Amino acid sequence: MEKKSVVLYKNQAALVEDREGDKYLVKYLVSPATATGKKAVYGEQKVREKDVILLNSSVCSSLDAVLSSNPENFKDSITEAWELLTSDESTAKEAISFSDLCDLACGGLKADDSFAFYKALADGLLFSLNQNEIKNGNLLFTPRSQEEIDSINQKNYEKEHEAEIRQAFIARLKQKKLNLPEDAKFMGEVEAFALCKTDKSKVMQEAGFSQTIEKAHKLLIDTGIWDYTKNPHPSRFGFSFSSASDQLGPMPDEERVEVPGIAYAIDSEHSNDPDDAVAFDGSYLWVHIADPASSVLPDSKIDLAARGRGTTLYIPEGASRMLCESCLEDYALGLKEDSRALSFRLKLSDDCQVEECAVLKTKITVHRMTYKEAEEKKESSELKPLFEIARKNKARREANHAVTIQMPEVSISVDKETKKVTIEADEKYESNGMIAELMILAGEGAAKFAFKNQIPFPFVSQEAPEFPDKIPEGLAGDFAKIKCMRKRSVGITPAPHAGLGLSFYSQVTSPLRRYGDLIAHQQLRAFIDGRRLMPKDEMLEKVAAGDAASIAAKKASRKSDTHWKLVYLLQNPEMTFEGVCIDIRGSEALFLIPSIDMQTTIKGITDVKLNDVRTLKMKKADIPELTADFDIV
Repeated sequence: MEKKSVVLYKNQAALVEDREGDKYLVKYLVSPATATGKKAVYGEQKVREKDVILLNSSVCSSLDAVLSSNPENFKDSITEAWELLTSDESTAKEAISFSDLCDLACGGLKADDSFAFYKALADGLLFSLNQNEIKNGNLLFTPRSQEEIDSINQKNYEKEHEAEIRQAFIARLKQKKLNLPEDAKFMGEVEAFALCKTDKSKVMQEAGFSQTIEKAHKLLIDTGIWDYTKNPHPSRFGFSFSSASDQLGPMPDEERVEVPGIAYAIDSEHSNDPDDAVAFDGSYLWVHIADPASSVLPDSKIDLAARGRGTTLYIPEGASRMLCESCLEDYALGLKEDSRALSFRLKLSDDCQVEECAVLKTKITVHRMTYKEAEEKKESSELKPLFEIARKNKARREANHAVTIQMPEVSISVDKETKKVTIEADEKYESNGMIAELMILAGEGAAKFAFKNQIPFPFVSQEAPEFPDKIPEGLAGDFAKIKCMRKRSVGITPAPHAGLGLSFYSQVTSPLRRYGDLIAHQQLRAFIDGRRLMPKDEMLEKVAAGDAASIAAKKASRKSDTHWKLVYLLQNPEMTFEGVCIDIRGSEALFLIPSIDMQTTIKGITDVKLNDVRTLKMKKADIPELTADFDIV
């Protein structure tokens, strides 16, 4: 660089005054002259060549002359250069150097005008300055597209007129007549509020709407931001629609007992995560359970994530799994030729008392079948003993005053593309009950094993309900029982589970989808391997955290089911349903609609008795409020 060259120094015009070794002495403006007569103040600084960028190597008149040149004088020539460079819309816009742009726009540029030309480029909209190249001492400009320029202009306009634009939006919001998609950006905070991500909405307050999540939900539907089918409930409880992401990896290689014969994984036809299988070898009942605890160690990253979820969240849209989706291939039972399990080998008395329980790490062969298939084969030599054991166990529990409740259940599915809802009644077979009884035996056996071996363990109990002297028959009776049932408890000391009619019980049969079961498996495996057991307080603290998350998941699941039932009603407004009266409160009657597993209250009715059937038709469904009104027809 020569003396009197014009350079950029800290993005301001500067003049090279002299060179001293490998450094340059540059002059720059510190403060300009004022109208009151105060003179301009200049400073000098020794800099390295990399600290400045050369604008023009020609000799300039003076720094004052450089600073007095007007950027406005070059706007037309810059526009012409931009038009020339962007005339071919199909060609990608390439960066052009400052010197080449000077030649293109002005046919060369005087040194005195170089900084003004730079300012016109850098402050204008037609070209963008490559900031990364400035660090390398280069000035490269890229012509912007017309779309980019329009977008910048729009943002500038919105910034300058922010108050009046917001005021106009609020006026439209009050009338629920938004300009979409433009107004959608203003509704983000309403969405966040409706999803319980924030505790208030300034937009709703300004528009005069009461700030409840139900009102926010309704507002989003009424303004077209959300479709009425959108399910916000998992998000409100902090759940993702996706499964856990951390990978378990393949099951570790360890010594296992090879159990001969075939075990049967019997489940719903919709199930794709089989986590239990059963068999009877003539002497022992085997209940084999998926073994993710072989990989999920206490307080590992995967364990902490599972604790945060508490359970697999099942909603009509699908399953959001407690453990990663990919683990099913290795850890679910029956998806491969050989399966690995944590198995409960039970020796039963003639009346089905658990006389002995062994817990073993096993390798098994599993055959999958549906409840319907099992029902059809219940007299086969393989399955008949399992049904007989289940019947005996049910009789034993009922003799101990176990509570049996049989309310209708349904399966809800949603088409991902059309959002069309299908609801089907779950058909119950004896095989459903058979598997339930064998899982109860496994839970009882595990609890007795843990107590016998002094393993800190999550024992599950339930206090006895206090039933009225007379309980109605049918669905009304089952509903009356539900109202009397006590909550279950988890503790470190075994206590009776009155609902099941057992003195010992723990849940151990679903470690792929229940965190409490996973904890139980971790304790059992630690005992088998001779490793450290979690102390009682530590274990209970973890179980409590998992239970809290599980309760939230159940609420999210229940509300999601109700949401999609209401969508179903709105999609089928002409349908009628059979309703069964299950409770009477003065002039109000509570009806259960078995085909959709939904309850509704009919007011002002006097000619109905418990278990009476009436034909009902939906009168109104309110998705934000999760309510539906029915009339008797």
